[in-house]
Amino acid sequence: MSPSNRKQLNKSKTKEAMKAMAAAMVCWGLCAGAASVGGAEPKFTESFDVDKADLVSIGTNRFFILAPGSQLVLQDNKTVLTITVLKETKMVDGVETRVVEERETVNGALAEVSRNYFAISKRTSDVFYFGEDVDIYKNGRVVKHEGAWLSGENGARFGLAMPGTPLLGARYYQELAPKVAMDRAEVVSLGEKLDTPAGKFERCLKTEETSAVEKGREYKLYAPGVGLICDGELKLVKYGFAIAQ
Repeated sequence: MSPSNRKQLNKSKTKEAMKAMAAAMVCWGLCAGAASVGGAEPKFTESFDVDKADLVSIGTNRFFILAPGSQLVLQDNKTVLTITVLKETKMVDGVETRVVEERETVNGALAEVSRNYFAISKRTSDVFYFGEDVDIYKNGRVVKHEGAWLSGENGARFGLAMPGTPLLGARYYQELAPKVAMDRAEVVSLGEKLDTPAGKFERCLKTEETSAVEKGREYKLYAPGVGLICDGELKLVKYGFAIAQ
């Protein structure tokens, strides 16, 4: 091979290596946030480059089922949380979202009902969270709507509820409603096992959730093909399809 050909080949290899490095940097930025100077922990991703035309109100990814009729029931010794994907949709921030109802009772009394709005990407299977309407009950009556927000209103933006391809260490905002709801998650495990009243689950995804406006942290587990199976002390007791699709 002539010196000029070797030089051209080396240039080509260098360009390919630079392209591969750039792609890897983009992937890490989307999934785990860009690391800050000084060895600090990576930031939580708060901006999602999404074509809204790719978002739809029905679909599934490995850990999140957005299909009408799907239902999960979790409970501990006093609280029951029922999560139901409804047949209803709602336009939020220019996107048709699916309504997912969360109904929580404490010692048999209704404590909270929220209507959450999700959409899923046809291209990546990422599930995005567009907000919620919240009714908080006391003695059978609605007393407040704390935590309610909608993407596109009062500076709020949609967040990422569940990546289509979760990566260990990924950090992302689930809610982006300043001074109202700023929940965020980090994928801390992709190989958890858990026994629940509804069965034994393996290869589960575990997230650590914190908030930019509240103290504390909690852990959630998601099972492949099922969804949420553990939320703090709440464990899955029943799952399946409860209403006609």
